Amino acid sequence: MKLTLINANKSFDGWLKQYTHVSRVLACEMRFSIFLPPQTARGQSVPVLYWLSGLTCTDENFVQKAGAFRKAAELGIALVVPDTSPRGENVADDEAYDLGQGAGFYLNATREPWSSHYHMYDYIVDELPTLIEESFPVLDIRSISGHSMGGHGAITIGLRNPDRYRAVSAFSPISHPTQCPWGQKAFRAYLGDDIAAWGAYDSSLLIQQAKVQLPLLIDQGGADPFCDDQLKPESLLAAAEEANYPVMSRYREGYDHSYFYISSFIDEHLAFHHSYLYPKA
Repeated sequence: MKLTLINANKSFDGWLKQYTHVSRVLACEMRFSIFLPPQTARGQSVPVLYWLSGLTCTDENFVQKAGAFRKAAELGIALVVPDTSPRGENVADDEAYDLGQGAGFYLNATREPWSSHYHMYDYIVDELPTLIEESFPVLDIRSISGHSMGGHGAITIGLRNPDRYRAVSAFSPISHPTQCPWGQKAFRAYLGDDIAAWGAYDSSLLIQQAKVQLPLLIDQGGADPFCDDQLKPESLLAAAEEANYPVMSRYREGYDHSYFYISSFIDEHLAFHHSYLYPKA
């Protein structure tokens, strides 16, 4: 696949680059950002942390607001930040912020008009990593993280593909989407009325079926206005306890759902991933 470079900025002796490419699985042009730490300029291939963003976001929200590059440069971790959904004039959309472009929910849609383009699960799991590993000086050693809808995506993808990732973390993830308004609306549109099919994208259900236990860090702000109705972290933690699945949980008193919160603790998450991307002998 041909990559088109649209922006490049040096940062902490590494390079932040933004590209577009035509996606086969999404049938549209996609954009992503990648931070290559300074180790790559010295001939070293590095592991990758994939970051999945939340509702209404693009790759630029994390890039501009998270403040992750200093620590990523220090630790020698490449950061790959894809868009949150397919986009374009011919891609189905909705007037609401929580459905359509900007709200792909990291699943494979099975209902029209969404099923023609909305295969973000396949894009994140297969197509994008193949492209990254063929095009940049990175290893096939990966972790995955995200925020809100992206936290939902990171956990579900990690739970379903434990052989592809070393660790998973999430800020304010939508933890039980089959039981919250955001998830129910999106799943009914993208997947139809067969509620059994929704379970393939619900962390609180998937964790009970997990055969392999990845390191998992969940971060939740205590002043998050979406916590009780939409995010439901207690459902995931209860399911994990029932399944004897170890989860590292961080409750941050006074922090909300914004990037002020994410930027306050992103270094801790990067250090968490580093310990598994660069395991000690």
